[in-house]
Amino acid sequence: MAMLAARAGRYREYAPPPALRRHFSCLWSHTLRDGAAATVAIVPDGYCDLLWMDGRLVVAGPDRIAAFPIIRPGATVIGARFAPGAAASWLKTPLSALVGLSVPLADIGRKDTSEFEARLRDCPDPAAAATLFGRLLEGAARDEEEPAQDAAVIFAAADSGRPTSGLPDQLGMSERQLRRRCHHHFGYGAKTLERIRRFQRFLDLCRRVDTMPLARIALEAGFADQAHMTREVAELSTLTPAIILNQLGTREGSG
Repeated sequence: MAMLAARAGRYREYAPPPALRRHFSCLWSHTLRDGAAATVAIVPDGYCDLLWMDGRLVVAGPDRIAAFPIIRPGATVIGARFAPGAAASWLKTPLSALVGLSVPLADIGRKDTSEFEARLRDCPDPAAAATLFGRLLEGAARDEEEPAQDAAVIFAAADSGRPTSGLPDQLGMSERQLRRRCHHHFGYGAKTLERIRRFQRFLDLCRRVDTMPLARIALEAGFADQAHMTREVAELSTLTPAIILNQLGTREGSG
């Protein structure tokens, strides 16, 4: 059985420094436990990340379904999660070209990649690498364009659970233009982003609840009912809601 990444080791998020807040939602690190043999599931969240792992910089594109990367036990992955609307500009690549992929940053063609990687390889430990990683991003951010504001509006609508059907009127664009913008900035359409963010609301509830039954969690997260939640969660993660609740929740035996 797969284990969600948050349970497979120590995962920590950090607020980005002021110079990066326009471009990145958070910085993070994830250290897999020594001896961990579980299959680790990275579930979709609607974001694109830049990673430092195994001695190279890698772009983790947006996912439609869970990914199961091979991560060495004891390894530390350092990451920066792009803010909505920032990744396509930073990478000079539409995110529709990166869906479900992990691509070396060098293959995308950023001219500063080899210098960044050389400096990060010289770091004595993960903590020093994380500090330098943030500083290198701050330097690179000075030359970057402002993230696309319409992407932030689209993401906020999907994240809030409000129907995305009103977005064309709100943004002053046609349905076709909205679809193109969504694929450019998120890799898929607004409806898929809406599904993924609803799934993330479910995960957040699982982390916070104590005795809430699954049927109530389904409604709180925005699913039509528990059966709808079970289907969606299985498609996006390969796991059942009960298994996820057992992995993330505060109670025992909820399956």
